[in-house]
Amino acid sequence: MKPWFLSILLLTLSFSCTTQTGESTYDAELAQKLGADEMGMKSYTLVILKTGPSIVEDKALRDSLFAGHFSNMNIMSEAGKLILAGPLSQNKQNYRGIFILNTTSEEEVRELLSADPTIAKGIFEVELFTWYGSAALPEYLVAHEKIQRTGL
Repeated sequence: MKPWFLSILLLTLSFSCTTQTGESTYDAELAQKLGADEMGMKSYTLVILKTGPSIVEDKALRDSLFAGHFSNMNIMSEAGKLILAGPLSQNKQNYRGIFILNTTSEEEVRELLSADPTIAKGIFEVELFTWYGSAALPEYLVAHEKIQRTGL
């Protein structure tokens, strides 16, 4: 058997298996619930938190502001708006962390973020971007709750 023929045969079989798998596992109800397009994707807002101009020296105040930061994250998560969050390692751009929010409305994003005292106080500044990703992203939170030992 010629190597090129074997490659075409494997590619055809691979495509056939993928097509059959895709057809048999597609869940139209779930896709609609999650707001998926035909590719199973949707738009979100990516928020990049970066170091702001405010430096809070008072430890008690700083701790209080960060407690409010985490509290606001919990509120956004419980409302189904915060899909993903996490800190970034030290970098030249002074990016500190990211949020992925389940909305593309800049007005709604600004309202959600205005309740974060670290942003309101200027410890963090934000950059907003529309991000296109899997509509299933919110579903990972169910699994995360099962592996997280403590709450925020």
